[in-house]
Amino acid sequence: MKTLTRRLPAMTAMFAVMLTMVIGGCDEEEDVPEQKITSYGLVAKDLTGVAGTVTFTELSSTVTIIDIEVTGSSASSHPANIHLSSEVSGGSVSITLTPVVNGYSSTTVTKLDNNTNISYDELILFDGHLSVRQSSSDLTTVIAVADIGGNALTANSQSYTLNAVGASGVSGSALFQRRNNGNSLVTVSLTGTNEGSVHPAVIRVGSVESVGGGPVSMTLNPVNGASGKSYTDLRALDSGEAISYVQFLAYGGYMTIQESTLLMEVTLCQGNIGSN
Repeated sequence: MKTLTRRLPAMTAMFAVMLTMVIGGCDEEEDVPEQKITSYGLVAKDLTGVAGTVTFTELSSTVTIIDIEVTGSSASSHPANIHLSSEVSGGSVSITLTPVVNGYSSTTVTKLDNNTNISYDELILFDGHLSVRQSSSDLTTVIAVADIGGNALTANSQSYTLNAVGASGVSGSALFQRRNNGNSLVTVSLTGTNEGSVHPAVIRVGSVESVGGGPVSMTLNPVNGASGKSYTDLRALDSGEAISYVQFLAYGGYMTIQESTLLMEVTLCQGNIGSN
């Protein structure tokens, strides 16, 4: 994510001046006010080779321009929307944007789809994500995504090693990344897993040295055996108690990856996290 303050591009600046003249009048020689701009990187989802940028530009206290630029996609129309929650968690459409055509889309936003007013400052704190879909007839294929607003990732992260247990041959790491809103994205990356397998992933109280193991405090999304990956939007423990990225750094726990839902007693790999 990139946030900066700069002068608007020529065409947008011209529109801003005209709008100001119509509403309140202005001196033609006045400088155009500096505008706030925030950009997020779009990454490929279901199709490889797609990338891009989504840029939020404050036009006024009530008007925001959202520009999407995509490379690696076809020139046809691709529906674009802002959804509630993070990309990992998924969520319903909150703002319907102008479809991306020939790699570009621009939308003037003043309200959510439910007619609730929303400003630039509210958008860059919004609990949401943006998706670009393959077509209106294939909305299940997501060609590019970006966590935005409060869900955008910061530079703060902490990685923990997951060591193989016994002769499982499975090991890897767990990466905790801080979001703007203080929550965490947890990415588990393993080697030694097999296609077709699904491995439960949990965080437990205590440490790997705990006799008999500790109780499960947080259930993560399972690891896909084909990719060796698991992604979880971490906001609360299974008890419902909220837990932030900073709180997790001080949490006394450990992570375990199990063989399967039918063999939860078999641990493939594990590692201490937080204060351990």
